[in-house]
Amino acid sequence: MQTNVPVLLALLALLACGHLFARRTRIPVSVVLAIGGAGLSFLPWLPREPLDPDLILFLFLPPLLYADAFETSWTDFRRWLRPILMLAVGLVAFTTLVVGFVAHACLPQLPWPVCFTLGAIVSPTDTVAVQSILERLRMPRRATAIIGGESLTNDATGLLGVQIGVAVVASGAFAAKTIAIDFAWIAGGGAAIGIAAGVLFALINRYVRDSGVLFLFSLVAPYAAFLAAHRLGTSGVLAVVVAGFIVSWRIQDVPSAARVEMYSTWRMMTLVLNGLCFALIGLEAPVLLVQSKIAAGGEVLVAGLIVSAAVILARVVWVLPMAYTPIVLPRRVRLAEGGYPSFRSVILASWCGLRGVISLAAALSIPTTFDDGSLFPGRSAVIACTVVVILVTLVVQGLTLEPLVRLLKIPQDPDSQTEVLKAREAVLAAGIERLDEYCSQESCPISVHRFRAAMEDELVTLREESQEERDLAHARIAVSAAVQREVVHAQQSALLALRNKGTINDKTYLDLQLDLDRTHFRLEP
Repeated sequence: MQTNVPVLLALLALLACGHLFARRTRIPVSVVLAIGGAGLSFLPWLPREPLDPDLILFLFLPPLLYADAFETSWTDFRRWLRPILMLAVGLVAFTTLVVGFVAHACLPQLPWPVCFTLGAIVSPTDTVAVQSILERLRMPRRATAIIGGESLTNDATGLLGVQIGVAVVASGAFAAKTIAIDFAWIAGGGAAIGIAAGVLFALINRYVRDSGVLFLFSLVAPYAAFLAAHRLGTSGVLAVVVAGFIVSWRIQDVPSAARVEMYSTWRMMTLVLNGLCFALIGLEAPVLLVQSKIAAGGEVLVAGLIVSAAVILARVVWVLPMAYTPIVLPRRVRLAEGGYPSFRSVILASWCGLRGVISLAAALSIPTTFDDGSLFPGRSAVIACTVVVILVTLVVQGLTLEPLVRLLKIPQDPDSQTEVLKAREAVLAAGIERLDEYCSQESCPISVHRFRAAMEDELVTLREESQEERDLAHARIAVSAAVQREVVHAQQSALLALRNKGTINDKTYLDLQLDLDRTHFRLEP
């Protein structure tokens, strides 16, 4: 246990420095952390232990999937379910087949089932890698919903393919009927467990009022759903995603103060877990490549590069034609999906094929030996090819996604901007209407009328057609906010002086400072 502490400290230091470096250079933080992790692996004084795939699948994956489900719009997910499934199921199956044939051509000594197992391992895009890129890019709403939804759900299909591949390698038999039944049970059972877990924790959120307890339950939820599904042999990924959708849909039941604190805490936690995933990829990659080269020979690295090209091209070949299948669909379906997708968005979606820790964990989880004592054929070659695919997609596609967005001149979806403006307008109008109704029944002090004037100014900035009137309203809001910020700064200085003089103790100072911080946060633009 003590030998892991220096590694953990080094990884946390890498996370901090990596985020600072990525922000200054505009390089995706996933690439920075993976390269930094690779650099750490060459430090001779840093103790090392083999990466346990369960660390990723059971410790990191559930909370990250749960957080991503909260960030994903269920409305958009349902609207574009057809293209999401075409990627999460169809593209995974297509990539598995393509990689299987390419891998067997490059490494003919590998049995066919092993080659297709490799295809299943590298077929799903990585939720962590893709979401980290989507957060930085101002992509159209439709593309964000489809790519994000794909990355949330294709893990289940890919991991199912790995399970089937390992079973076929062990038994030497392939039964399509059995596979279909297994797929139905794994997918359907995972969704059912997710629904049950989501309803349970949504009810807990409705009746529990303590912020700390609510956060603990929010942490238990993804692990409970994942482990329950795993115990029953169903998809833990689908269970967590479905549970996250249900709980996020009922997030209004959580008290507002607890909601703010929970979101802030989860944001910090996912930042750390995301970063550790990428850093672990870099930390493990050099060691795994060296071990695989020794065990499987140097040609396996060349095969890994060819397989990487096949993975990238398979996505392009699938996405470009399949994006326009609405041509043959009924007009009602086309209109529900927003018509034909933009060709520029389709090009971008075809390039969002980053692989990451899911593929690495799946490769490492392949058994070394079977129950009868026989070795899994080509295990080292499978791991080496997987590591190469992860590094190639992370570096090549991760570094070129943002330049591609600029090259294609992809605008932000105007529908999202219009939706936000309409929602803000409706909220302000409802607030003003209720305030007028209240003040017609009760005696309101002058400060309430100033509050109403501030809301009216904000409403003018959204509704008024005259640019001059909007500018005047913006100016009044800016002056008001500036004055309030100056007041808060003066209060903070006075509070600090009281602590330094010993008039108040540190605990009192911290409590009051946090109150002022919350006020200051509301005043920030």
